[in-house]
Amino acid sequence: MQSYLGTIVAALAAAAIALFAVEVAHRVIRRVGRRSLLLTELTDHAHRSIQVAATVVAVQFAVRFSTGYAVGDQWRQVLLHLLVLGVIASVAWLVASLLVVAEDTALARFRVDVPDNRHARRVRTQVVMLRRLTIAVIVVLAIGVMLMTFPAVRGIGAGVLTSAGVVGVVAALAAQSLLGNVFAGLQLAFSDAVRLDDVVVVEGEWGRIEELTLSYVVVQIWDDRRLILPTSYFTSKPFQNWTRTEAAVLGTAEFDVDWAVPVQAMREELRRLVEGTELWDGRVCVLQVTDATGGTIKVRALVSAADAGSLWDLRCLVREHLVAWIRDHRPTAMPRMRTEIGDAESNLAWQWVRPRRPVRRLNDPEVPDDARVFGGSDDGDARSEAFVGPDEPAESRR
Repeated sequence: MQSYLGTIVAALAAAAIALFAVEVAHRVIRRVGRRSLLLTELTDHAHRSIQVAATVVAVQFAVRFSTGYAVGDQWRQVLLHLLVLGVIASVAWLVASLLVVAEDTALARFRVDVPDNRHARRVRTQVVMLRRLTIAVIVVLAIGVMLMTFPAVRGIGAGVLTSAGVVGVVAALAAQSLLGNVFAGLQLAFSDAVRLDDVVVVEGEWGRIEELTLSYVVVQIWDDRRLILPTSYFTSKPFQNWTRTEAAVLGTAEFDVDWAVPVQAMREELRRLVEGTELWDGRVCVLQVTDATGGTIKVRALVSAADAGSLWDLRCLVREHLVAWIRDHRPTAMPRMRTEIGDAESNLAWQWVRPRRPVRRLNDPEVPDDARVFGGSDDGDARSEAFVGPDEPAESRR
């Protein structure tokens, strides 16, 4: 009885000493490492796992050395085996925590709260995907090592560690869809096709990449809904990525108006509007007639903004302002249907009546800059160069 009591006391004492030592080290590291990001992350994220690992290891050694009187007894072997399993699990947890600390320290060097954060978001995506993969690998290895401590199932443990043979083939065939998503997730992480916080249009929905895992991608839609898609979707189907190279984007607002609309005056009004709002980034402001059929003409206003959210608000502002401007200042430009009545011989009035208004001609033969998408400004010239075919040099079109 005294031997059992001594074992319990030894185990409790070992646990207390381990916890005390870890707590002292924790306080010292926290005090010394106030200016060190690595030490701060270590004390914040790995403290609990270090406590558990140190306690389990200390108890395991205390029980092993204090139960010499029971060598060969079944209860001692079972207890030591359970403690060994606890040591393996706690060490795996500790290793995973240390990896998370290292990854968080690396991520802290790349800020995503700056305008040009494309590289930072790319690194963040890769690190997050690697974190999930390494934790999964650590769990599999820990389970394999724990299985190998059982003599009867040591072969199963070896199979888990090697991931080979018939079991691996059968598992791969059974989980073909899951493995396909896992490999697709790795491909997304390192191909730079999509990153965390990228603005995308997928399945007709506009949103941003909120979460990217090895098996699925969460898209936060603009109205706060969540669209859950498998990672293989982004490697097998087309989608729009509005922020792959930069956040600045272009958008349009289209109007069906009467042929009597003064296009140049409408163009000047658009320019006055965008120059007076902070939503416009100053790059592109173009108004063009893109179609003239069916008794009306289609006028398209093309504007630019620093990001997708600002562009949406700017497009809505342009529509509201130009609709009000046409209604209040150019009511004759509102869409309308015309009916002409001729005389008994089907002669129409416009065939013999001289036009009341003289034909207006532009004094300057040059097209204004805000009437061209491809050219007229540095941004327009760059866009023109990007869309020149291989057999069509830019100089030949000017």
